[in-house]
Amino acid sequence: MQATATVLVYSDNATTREQVRLAAGRQPAADVPPVEILECATLPAVLEALEQGGIDACVLDGETAPAGGMGVCRQIKDEIYGCPPVLLLIGRPQDAWLATWSRADAAVTHPVDPVAFADSLAALLRGRVLARG
Repeated sequence: MQATATVLVYSDNATTREQVRLAAGRQPAADVPPVEILECATLPAVLEALEQGGIDACVLDGETAPAGGMGVCRQIKDEIYGCPPVLLLIGRPQDAWLATWSRADAAVTHPVDPVAFADSLAALLRGRVLARG
């Protein structure tokens, strides 16, 4: 297992980024590596971080403005070769179809439920670690 997993968190809201950081904890599950959080508040910062590589999963806030997480997810899935899995934060359960449209790998609702979030993030990281071998 790799030493750490880098998780990119995109939101224009510092409180949302903090909720994600706290929900992820040091290690979202015993069978995945500890996580390091890379916070981004703007789309250019997200794109730059992904171009540099080393991101194991992305958490995108669907409520971010002006570039919402759903549109950003669709964009990076189209533009980033080997795009890491994406966990999308959606405003309500009825928005799950938008998460599907955006090609997100998983979605959880606001406010962040720490247990559901950690479970979803751990599942994405498991898949990423297995894919890397």
